[in-house]
Amino acid sequence: MAHRDKRVWMLATGLAGLAGYTDAVGYLLFDGFYVSFMSGNSTQMAVGVVMHPTVAMRAASLLSAFVLGVFGATLLGSAAGARRGPLVLAMVTALLVAAASSVERMPSAWTACLMAGAMGAANIVIQRDGETSVGVTYMTGTLVRFGQGLAGALVGGPRWAWLSDLLLWAGLVCGAVIGAQCYARLSSASIWIAALAAGCFVFLAAILGAGHTADHT
Repeated sequence: MAHRDKRVWMLATGLAGLAGYTDAVGYLLFDGFYVSFMSGNSTQMAVGVVMHPTVAMRAASLLSAFVLGVFGATLLGSAAGARRGPLVLAMVTALLVAAASSVERMPSAWTACLMAGAMGAANIVIQRDGETSVGVTYMTGTLVRFGQGLAGALVGGPRWAWLSDLLLWAGLVCGAVIGAQCYARLSSASIWIAALAAGCFVFLAAILGAGHTADHT
């Protein structure tokens, strides 16, 4: 990877870690529902339509919140132009702060939706030509590229093309492990750690420069 790409992937891996952390906390806090893994929620919704309508409605609300987070962050990023990365991350931070603040004051469904919206928005931080180039909350495509990169390296392709995808996946898994550990000790207060981490990423994105987060190649 070029030097610029290394800095982009450093941010991307950190955001994947944040997604893993937040998803683990959400999974434990909301009885097996996800706040970033929307494939899982889609399956839960589909099964719930047949077996448990209440489960279907809960999953559908998280799916809607995730999409709304993507929608809002896309509009914000388009308006922000060169400052897309830091401003979208500021939105992620604000949603996580709202989630952490709402745990004791509002129904859990509201808190879950705020977290899902934050995770949807996180996917808009790193873009190329107006399209998300690195999805930080879903790993299926990342693992496919990892496998392809390994195969390519064996048949004479780029030797280390698979490394960035492995790091992205490892970031999410490590974040989830930390999230589970924090939840075991802090319960719902562990959401504040996600908000603090997101706030730190605002400054990291600003240091990297908007061009690095918005024009990844």
